[in-house]
Amino acid sequence: QVQLVESGGGLVQAGGSLRLSCAASGRTFSNYAMGWFRQAPGKEREFVTAISRSGSSTYYVDSVKGRFTIARDNAKNTVYLHMNNLKPEDTAVYSCAAKDTYVFGGVFRRRADYDHWGQGTQVTVSS
Repeated sequence: QVQLVESGGGLVQAGGSLRLSCAASGRTFSNYAMGWFRQAPGKEREFVTAISRSGSSTYYVDSVKGRFTIARDNAKNTVYLHMNNLKPEDTAVYSCAAKDTYVFGGVFRRRADYDHWGQGTQVTVSS
């Protein structure tokens, strides 16, 4: 079992930046592929980005390409989401997720792929 705790959310003006962190504990972090999802009010949780166990592979939803960057530090058991040029439509609760996998370079985009979830951190972008 792995526990995930997100931090770094907050209120930012459009065009601003934030860095979210997701700290993992409980199991070997490098065994897990990681993902970030978000849920806006009244909407379903949606995939944002994912990273493989080693960090060598990443994937982004089109709406954040060129603005968001996912990264991980396996020595610190942490995955990051760097968000630049934020837009009001990025406002949501952002959650990280972990998938225990033998697929070393795999990235996963479906909610159902993930075994463990954090509680989420609120990101609000004002116009």
